[in-house]
Amino acid sequence: MSKYSSKYLEDKLKQELEAKYVNVVDESDGCGGKFSVIIVSEAFKGKTLLQKHRLVNTTLAEELKEIHAFSQKSYTPEEWEKVQQQQQQ
Repeated sequence: MSKYSSKYLEDKLKQELEAKYVNVVDESDGCGGKFSVIIVSEAFKGKTLLQKHRLVNTTLAEELKEIHAFSQKSYTPEEWEKVQQQQQQ
């Protein structure tokens, strides 16, 4: 069982990456071993998908040692706006 919660991860990502929006879902039935995350941050501007993921993974380096599964979707605010518009169609 991981000592990390959805709220903890959300707070850390918001603070460290100055994220405008973070949504963390614990998909492990509360044991904290599997998380799915959406992150929207200006810090991702000009970065490739791999660079975005590395930035998040570096930010959560200690936490990821205990988390068994971690999926992320990382967007700039502009990319997130496009995703939101597509979902409304």
